[in-house]
Amino acid sequence: MQISCDVMVSGGGVAGLTASAAFAAAGFSVVCADPAPPVTSAEAEGADLRTTAFLQPSRLVLQAAGLWDRLDPHATPLQVMRIVDAGGATPVARLTRDFEAADISDQPFGWNLPNWLLRREMVAHLATVPNVDFRPGVATTGVFIRQNGARVTLSDGTRVAARLVVAADGRDSPVRRALGIGVRTWRYGQKALAFAVSHDTPHANVSTEIHRSGGPFTLVPLPDHQGRPASAVVWMERGREIARLLALPRAAFEAELNDRSAGVLGRLTLATRLTVWPIISQLADRMAGERTALMAEAAHVVPPIGAQGLNMSLADLRVLLDLARADRDNLGAAPMLDRYHRARHAEVTARVLGIDLLNRASMVEPRPLRDLRATALGALYALAPVRKTLMRAGLGVR
Repeated sequence: MQISCDVMVSGGGVAGLTASAAFAAAGFSVVCADPAPPVTSAEAEGADLRTTAFLQPSRLVLQAAGLWDRLDPHATPLQVMRIVDAGGATPVARLTRDFEAADISDQPFGWNLPNWLLRREMVAHLATVPNVDFRPGVATTGVFIRQNGARVTLSDGTRVAARLVVAADGRDSPVRRALGIGVRTWRYGQKALAFAVSHDTPHANVSTEIHRSGGPFTLVPLPDHQGRPASAVVWMERGREIARLLALPRAAFEAELNDRSAGVLGRLTLATRLTVWPIISQLADRMAGERTALMAEAAHVVPPIGAQGLNMSLADLRVLLDLARADRDNLGAAPMLDRYHRARHAEVTARVLGIDLLNRASMVEPRPLRDLRATALGALYALAPVRKTLMRAGLGVR
């Protein structure tokens, strides 16, 4: 069977689903394929229990894609980004600094949603869009480039003729490999635990990042769970420590959890099972190849610090969509894709390297280096122009 479309999206994660909705809303015909059927319930096997904080520019992308009205009722606003240093002799907060959205905007920094819920709502939306053919459980198995377009082979035997291929198929992207685009990878020996907790103290729409050693411990606001305040947790540690934590009985794990949280939200109680994710940084040598644009983790991977990962992905999409709308007749042609690469690669490289530096700083073990980290945080925060510049840079706005 052979079909034709304007845009073939390889990958049906949050980034790929958003790209499919956005290109469709812009009037392009879209085929989207992903080898794994989306898991759309928190209780289901394989559910992604991480959350995504959509920063201000990303919400605009979601609105243009027709997705935000479905997501807004489930979103928790993030009004304050709080950094806590607990790197002293005991794991207690010794330095706390709040970055207030009100200092630079009349809107929250962002809005937090569970990843499994994002997939549920996005898949439901795509089912109502006539110019999207979403194929879950179907993998991209081959890419052949011709001058006037790409020919993509799917695992169900379908051959797709597309003017543009969007590779949103993850850090091990089959499309990127087929094009021969290399990557640079940084490994930290870290993993992350992702889960949800309920707690005694209301989060007050504050996202809190606690630094001690091994990596940041982050609490991101969620809607109440069974009548109690709740937050998503991403707990980064070296791989050996994660293995030790996973082997603990629940009561012992919760004791370690409360110790690591420095008591910032009172007592924490597990509300979901634990999931484990490897931590790397990765950067593709190019953001584009013939008839193909790389976005999201096919192009860049960063540790979960400062809500940068998926927001970088939607910045890719925003640029790609602007270029596609500006010259519809030449969708996927070399000049368009060269402009995309030039517009994104330098900025993406700078962010990947910056987040790499922040992650290494958060991992430090020796007390003198932890003390230096706290001193640097205090000094940067004390300078209001620097503080506001950092906040705008984190949001990706000027």
